[in-house]
Amino acid sequence: MGREVCGKVCRDGGSGVADNGGVLEMTREEFEELVGEALDRIPPELTRLMDNVAVFVEDEPPADDPELLGLYEGTPLTDRGEWYAGVLPDRITIYRGPTLRMCESREDVVAETEITVVHEVAHHFGIDDDRLHALGYG
Repeated sequence: MGREVCGKVCRDGGSGVADNGGVLEMTREEFEELVGEALDRIPPELTRLMDNVAVFVEDEPPADDPELLGLYEGTPLTDRGEWYAGVLPDRITIYRGPTLRMCESREDVVAETEITVVHEVAHHFGIDDDRLHALGYG
């Protein structure tokens, strides 16, 4: 079983959470809707291939990684074999708090949420961080 820990760098090329002078406000329901919309934008030919995976929204990541935007936990499709049966679903978690802290506008949140969702779904398909960075989904 794999665990891909995914954090993002700020758009300005920095490596932490942007200091935007405050946290952008967005309800959990609004953020969940953005995650749903990002999933809806994934091409149907790919979503049809997704198998045994659940997507969750949490307010905050684990305390030891406060800048984490998303997390994939499970067995990628590329690693599943005949042994793969009767297991709990893979889990993709998107974290609202760090995303809101790093973004300066609703448009930034929409874009970052889409990047994070695609990044985590890609892990479900067995795509590693190096390849995702090369594709612009780092």
